[in-house]
Amino acid sequence: MPYELYYWDGLQGRGEFVRLALEEAGAEYMDVARQSDGTAAMMKLLKSKSAPYIPFAPPFLKDGDLIVSHVANILFYLGPKLDLAPEDEPLRFIANGLQLTITDFVAEVHDTHHPLSTNLYFEDQKEAAKQRSADFIEHRIPKFMGYFERVLEQNPDGKKHAVGNRLSYVDLSLFQIIEGLHYAFPRATKRFGERYPALTALHDAVENRANIKKYLASDRRLDFNESGVFRHYPELDQDA
Repeated sequence: MPYELYYWDGLQGRGEFVRLALEEAGAEYMDVARQSDGTAAMMKLLKSKSAPYIPFAPPFLKDGDLIVSHVANILFYLGPKLDLAPEDEPLRFIANGLQLTITDFVAEVHDTHHPLSTNLYFEDQKEAAKQRSADFIEHRIPKFMGYFERVLEQNPDGKKHAVGNRLSYVDLSLFQIIEGLHYAFPRATKRFGERYPALTALHDAVENRANIKKYLASDRRLDFNESGVFRHYPELDQDA
């Protein structure tokens, strides 16, 4: 049976980290919310008053009767099945820790445009968003990207991958956050390649993998937009 991925229709968002793994592996899967009545089916499950172990929010993955929620948890589950996790078990926990750090970073990206409340529109918190984004560009991007640059540089198996000596879901997720940063903050990231050469090399290598290249050119790859996690508001971008 194909995997069933549940996430909001029309958005890359957090679901994209899972899609990239499924696409790279050539796995059979269904993007449920993009099917007829798929969003209604997702909401029915989220609001169920009887189903056991219901997820809090999308994305979540259904594999037969098992439902796995949260991006890092989904990838920790899928990694060995898709051959996108280290064979060495201790390194799988390292990979999970790196993915959880990516989760932290994605949350901070979201808060650049919604620093006060998710229940308010961007226009209702624009001034706070400007302050939050300025701090994010000056301090948080360098902190996180500098960390991941060092992870690559200090990988004892070589700096081509984040963990181990072959592609993992962590590499795919790093590709996605770099893509998202370039979309959301083009001015702030215009010197990204100079500052983070190992990350840039990783991004380019992932982008040119056969299955990823095919996916990026397909209609399955949704465009970034101003309803997702990575949003481009010119007033929030600035030179770094």
